[in-house]
Formats: sequence, structure tokens, C-alpha cells
Amino acid sequence: MDHAPERQALSLVSERMAPAERAFLLQVVQPALIGLVDGSVSTLAPLFATAIATGNPHTAFIVGVASALGAGISMGFAEGLSDTGELTGRGHPVQRGAITGIATFIGGVLHTLPFLIPHYVLALTLASVVVAVELVVIALIRHRFMGVPLLRSFLHVTVGGGLVVASAFLLGHA
Repeated sequence: MDHAPERQALSLVSERMAPAERAFLLQVVQPALIGLVDGSVSTLAPLFATAIATGNPHTAFIVGVASALGAGISMGFAEGLSDTGELTGRGHPVQRGAITGIATFIGGVLHTLPFLIPHYVLALTLASVVVAVELVVIALIRHRFMGVPLLRSFLHVTVGGGLVVASAFLLGHA
């Protein structure tokens, strides 16, 4: 897939930005977006597979919180260690790591919370709705701050989320 139009759009957006706006995009929005995407998508498979395999909302909740915490810590460290920020202007690594880690945890724990409800079908249904809302928010953030055309943004996050949900469904029924 040719991503040149997205790179051109981001380049045009960033060229028109004041230095403070560009810094905000690189140092806050981008690390938060990476975290939200990873938290929302990477925790789906273990959470939904556990819920489907066991039919037990409490067990799914424990797996979901553990996945969100693990992903948040991992992504926070990965972002902080990946770039000092000196050459790229992406800001202090501790700040970026904290933003990414917290956003990853939030993205992973939001769709876990419905599993506090002791009724499996209701919990799974509400978690699915929360996932849909998370993906819409991610698509809107990509559109607003990264200049990605809205339809393309929805398509990208939907395909990614759909692949993970499909794998969770298959694993949950294995």
C-alpha cells in the first residue's frame, strides 16, 4: 500500500505548524497515539480469547488488567529507550515513555472494565462496544493531528482491530 499521500499530508500539516505546535505533535500526541493504538489492539486477543474460552468475566478481567499493565510498562520503556529526543526533537524520553505507557494502559484497560459485570454475554457485548468507540477515537485522532484522510484512518484501525478480534475468536474456540 502506498503511504506517500499520508506522508505528504503529515509533511504539509507539520510545515504549517508553529514550532510549539509541532513539538506538541511530536512530544505528546504521537506518543499518546502509539500508546492508545497498542493498548486498544494488543490487549484484545488475550482478553477476548480468555472470555470466550472460559465464559468467566472475572478471569477475563484479571487477564485484561494484566495485559494492560504489561503492555503499558513495555511500551513506556520501549518508547523511552527508542530515542533520546536530541536529534529528532521528540522531547525527553522519560516524558514520552510516561505518556506512551499511560496511554497504552488506558487503551488496554477501558475495554477490560466491562468484565467487572458478572454476566458474560453482557460483559462481552459492552466490551465490544468500548472497543468500537476506542477505534473511532483513534481514527479521529489520526485524522485530526496526523492529517490522515478520515475514511482511510477508519479503514486502517478497523482492519487492525478486526484481525486481532478474529484471532481472539479463533483462539477462544480452540
